[in-house]
Amino acid sequence: MYYIIMSTAYVLINCDMGTEGSVINEIRSIAGVKSVNGVFGAYDIIVEVQTPTIDNLRETITMKIRKLEGVRTTLTLMAIEY
Repeated sequence: MYYIIMSTAYVLINCDMGTEGSVINEIRSIAGVKSVNGVFGAYDIIVEVQTPTIDNLRETITMKIRKLEGVRTTLTLMAIEY
């Protein structure tokens, strides 16, 4: 039996005030994004990203999410398999 193991990360995002809605809408269109939600607390948005490889994951986060207009800071949490 074969299993496809995906690389998964959770990205916590701080946005410029008032840009949360537009950032969420842009993130929804990025390939590999499994979920995106606005949240209350220290961060404004949480994103679940899942890609076939860590290199794809890195590219999605650094080249697509972090470069969006309105994104101020990010914190990436890499998921691990047990």
